[in-house]
Amino acid sequence: MYIRIKADWLEDKSKRESVIPLSKTTTIEELRKLVFSEIDLEPNLQRLFYKGKELVNGHNVNDYSILPNDVIVVFKRQIIVEQSTKDDVLSTPSTIVEEESESKPVAKDVLVKTVSDFYDVNDLVDVRFLDTGAWYEASIIDVFRKESDEKVKEEHLVFRVKSAEHVSIVPFEEDVEFSNIRPRSYYTYKIPELSPGMRVLVNYNIDSPRSRGLWYDFEISKVASVDVIGKLFIVDGSIDDCNIKFIQEVMRIEETKPKKSREEVKSHKKRVYPYYCEKCKDNKMKLCKACGCKICGGKNDWDKIVLCDECDQGHHTTCLNPPLEAIPDDDWYCPQCKTDDSEIVKPGEKLKKSKKKQNMPSQVKDTKRDWGKGMACVGLTKRNDKVSKTHVGAIPGVEVGFCWKFRHGVAESGVHRPPVAGIHGQESDCAYSIVLSGGYEDDIDYGNEFFYTGSGGRDLSGNKRTSNQSFDQELTRTNKALALNCNAPFNDKEGAEATDWKSGKPVRVVRSYKLAKHSKYAPEDGYRYDGLYKVVKYYPEKGKSGFMVWRYFLRRDDPALAPWEENAKQYEMIYPEGYLAFEEAKKKKEETENKKITASKKSSPKKGHKRKTTSGPLDNLLNKKKKVEVFKIDSAIEKAIKEDTVNEKLWIECKSAVKNGKKAFLDKVEEIFQCIICIELVFNPVTLKCRHNLCQICLKESFKHSESDSYFCPHCRESLDKSEATGKLPRNEKLSVALNLLFPGYGTK
Repeated sequence: MYIRIKADWLEDKSKRESVIPLSKTTTIEELRKLVFSEIDLEPNLQRLFYKGKELVNGHNVNDYSILPNDVIVVFKRQIIVEQSTKDDVLSTPSTIVEEESESKPVAKDVLVKTVSDFYDVNDLVDVRFLDTGAWYEASIIDVFRKESDEKVKEEHLVFRVKSAEHVSIVPFEEDVEFSNIRPRSYYTYKIPELSPGMRVLVNYNIDSPRSRGLWYDFEISKVASVDVIGKLFIVDGSIDDCNIKFIQEVMRIEETKPKKSREEVKSHKKRVYPYYCEKCKDNKMKLCKACGCKICGGKNDWDKIVLCDECDQGHHTTCLNPPLEAIPDDDWYCPQCKTDDSEIVKPGEKLKKSKKKQNMPSQVKDTKRDWGKGMACVGLTKRNDKVSKTHVGAIPGVEVGFCWKFRHGVAESGVHRPPVAGIHGQESDCAYSIVLSGGYEDDIDYGNEFFYTGSGGRDLSGNKRTSNQSFDQELTRTNKALALNCNAPFNDKEGAEATDWKSGKPVRVVRSYKLAKHSKYAPEDGYRYDGLYKVVKYYPEKGKSGFMVWRYFLRRDDPALAPWEENAKQYEMIYPEGYLAFEEAKKKKEETENKKITASKKSSPKKGHKRKTTSGPLDNLLNKKKKVEVFKIDSAIEKAIKEDTVNEKLWIECKSAVKNGKKAFLDKVEEIFQCIICIELVFNPVTLKCRHNLCQICLKESFKHSESDSYFCPHCRESLDKSEATGKLPRNEKLSVALNLLFPGYGTK
């Protein structure tokens, strides 16, 4: 497994972004050491952020659900000198006497209340955090000056600020300088008002630019129909060529003016931040067991909530059975984590774990194998939302012959969603896909036809992935789902055979490289999509193990040529994002280390003998220049695109990606015709007069929640006629037809 670390504040540009190998079990302390080895920043000075949350010692990578190629942002910790205050601020008179009686001079500055020419108490302001450079909404609760300052200068004042109530991701109460606050932004620009050279306030996620992030200063360099590109200002540096996702939320930076000359602002629109809790969306009134009490879901009485030292979930002391009188000083475990309720866990003793928990990879300490280091347990980094999970047939944009390096790539594409199971389906519906991996000895593969063995009949206790057949299989669950694909009446006793097998429901078939031991039709490496097959018959039979198994006979029914056939189109291996860059960095690092070792050795190779160099298929791929096949748009699709005249400019922009292949073209279409509200491909699209496309249902919902009688385009904020906003909102049928041709089945989601 590998991740990327970003430190855009570094002067050395070559070190601003690095790729480091680690494991799911890597602790945060170990991660800090890895970061130190890359950028020479001491672990105690590191602040590590992932998706807006700071990584804390005592946890590991798996606790934060960090996935391959995810970005960890590194900031340098600011060393702040503490300041004490006088009696009218925080100290008592007795404290002051003690301070005055101590040895002189006094090292700490004393703060006293004062007034500012620019801000009053309770003024609404934006506050900049020095460790990130992001701006947060807050209000001033007090103004101070140093007692030693005889002449009060505005830039020397200290403002005590408190975060706005809706800033739930990082609630704070801090003392800040004059240079790090400014009047709160309240005006939102419309797209036509934006122009190059303007400095504005934008929402941007450094880790994941397509997701909701924090608010930063931004200098615009380019404005297009759906793009606003420019320079993002963070900490003491900047990031060039940032493409803003939420262009409808670009705000004006308000000028700092004396109180006498500033205008009164009637209302401020609340800005949107990333949620601390995705489940309840940080709704304080909503019960949530994820961020509140695990038993009642309440978010009240925080002083009575005790955290479990195993699962980190909060529990009200009064909700426990029996209730706790006070918060325990020692380690405490909730009823779910404490497997034996009768056991009294004394201080210093280890909690007794169940057999199931003891066998989990995360709990086994004496094994040499690091279960979290490889790619089998990394989890999915994305999902295919263009079609539903229950989609039957081919996946839009996935061609027969596509091959993925790892199993989770197949799951992310939507071809076969389960990361481990061989059959994906529902016994109330049918099977959608299967994987041939040679795991069952009764499987026989003839290429266009094969015999497939059902699942079950094995003892997989102890976290086993596979085992020998030890009992009879049953025609239930996924076995039943695959049987329902057969065009014959369901029979769970003797099975059935279809007379018209082509009328059955298709199932997507993936072959694994592991099948190569038993079949010549398996790919040399990775997992390959081989097209659609139909179930001809299914029946019970005693297998080679001596136990009853359910066998299925499937036959290929796909118009595309099979990958092993002559003239079939061959595709390059699909690697996880960042994988090749990681391997290249790893290779360079090994070469550097080998050179150091060679240089340190006194003995050198004899003259006339060359060192042997090894080069594998991955080395050849890294050095090979990729050949991109230009994609030719089908005539039916071309005709549908031409008929959608209102989106002519957008389609021209999409076609510019044709030269980079089919996948690049489809990705561009998905990006251009993405609904700004649901962030997915527009469904039942409505094209407004400003030429922005949105889902019909999303648009109706946005108008329903409008706080005023005025209606605006959610994308560019252009005003809409009341008749246009409250009417039927007619669909753009021509756009809908074109998208259905490009993404067959997306309309069923």
